[in-house]
Amino acid sequence: MTASETRPLTAVRRFPPDFLWGAATAAYQIEGAAAEDGRTPSIWDTFSHTPGKVFQGHNGDVAVDHYHRFREDVRLMGELGLNAYRFSVSWSRVQPTGRGPAVQKGLDFYRRLVDELLAAGIEPALTLYHWDLPQELEDAGGWPERATAERFAAYAGLVADALGDRVTRWTTLNEPWCSAFLGYGSGVHAPGRTDPVAALRAAHHLNLGHGLAVRALRAALPAGAKLAVSLNLHEVRPLTASAADREAARRIDTVGNGVWLGPMLEGGYPEELFADTAHLTDWAFVRDGDTETAGQPLDWLGVNYYTPTVVSRVAEGEEKPQDDGHGNSAHSPWPGADDVAFHQADGARTAMGWPVDPAGLHDLLTRLSARYPGLPLVVSENGAAYEDVVGPDGSVHDPERAAYVHAHLEAVHRAVADGAAVTGYFLWSLLDNFEWAYGYAKRFGAVHVDYGTLARTPKSSARWYARVARSGELCAPGAEG
Repeated sequence: MTASETRPLTAVRRFPPDFLWGAATAAYQIEGAAAEDGRTPSIWDTFSHTPGKVFQGHNGDVAVDHYHRFREDVRLMGELGLNAYRFSVSWSRVQPTGRGPAVQKGLDFYRRLVDELLAAGIEPALTLYHWDLPQELEDAGGWPERATAERFAAYAGLVADALGDRVTRWTTLNEPWCSAFLGYGSGVHAPGRTDPVAALRAAHHLNLGHGLAVRALRAALPAGAKLAVSLNLHEVRPLTASAADREAARRIDTVGNGVWLGPMLEGGYPEELFADTAHLTDWAFVRDGDTETAGQPLDWLGVNYYTPTVVSRVAEGEEKPQDDGHGNSAHSPWPGADDVAFHQADGARTAMGWPVDPAGLHDLLTRLSARYPGLPLVVSENGAAYEDVVGPDGSVHDPERAAYVHAHLEAVHRAVADGAAVTGYFLWSLLDNFEWAYGYAKRFGAVHVDYGTLARTPKSSARWYARVARSGELCAPGAEG
């Protein structure tokens, strides 16, 4: 136990005065207007309209209609005390085929959104890609093909030309691990392919696309722009202290974390990754200069965290638990780790079945800050789904979510006290929304959405978070003010 962990509970936990207090969303999850103003299908439109892929056939055609209600949503952000909002751009709204000139009506929506945010004193934090590849690019091969990385860089330039005069904070990719390994490995996310080699190829071309996009952004944006990537880095723990379980943790750390951190921040892929996957591919798709391109200098690193990953190693023929928290599939999203079993820790869980473990966030942040000194960190996603109940008066009281966020903000504060360069926190998510393969069955929002009327109601956790964001002090849950 560290000294910071023994700090009296009565101590006031103050965050730095310039700390970012935000909430995050993703385009396909909230925008709706799926066929308006020139937008064409993305892989998530296709996937969600494919029977059996998404809970009860739900889709994002309307979602929570943010495309038409964004002004109301920005007003809600102001009421919640946010000084930053992280959102993603729909690639197929801006560039419907993934090629050629931008559709101005699509860009105009984001221009209006950014203007509304700035007028409200809220910093826009723009993510270029949150999983919604234009379907035409997937038809041409998708992320396993090098051309997609090149197309992504061109798209980045279009958005930068349109919004670079107003947006300072940019993120290339959100959780590329999910794009590559859930989309092309286990198939539980769009486009639903189940090929481990395609997943590894996709990972490389996401790395390459990130680097090419950073170059394009640097060329188009003013000198003060702050560029990043947001990674769902896995806080990997061995089930026991045995050498076998520690080797299992090493394998998952390599294909979960090293596959991104290596090329983006350390100059190349870990040699262990090549060895672990040698039975699948010789990695001939990596060309000279690719990892140098992927390793463009960044101004900050987004860290998405929800729960740790607990693993053990199993011998051939032994039962292999696969409760990795990433959906059910007969196909693994962990190429090169066929002898690794996944476990969920005992204790409280969210509605997703994920254990609540804020210590994992502290450990991840402090380790990253020590490994990459001088690189600011931002918690770009953290939050929890619970079974929210609307009361007779229309209010939504969600003490479990407030307790979850409070505990994780305590972990962030401890990390800062322990020397981690954490400069912001984005709650996932601003609104209840389309939760990917779970459809509308899981609610992460600070704001409740009635999916019949689309009425927005801030939950009690949102009122508490507003007090924290306005004061910069971590008050106890229930102190909504």
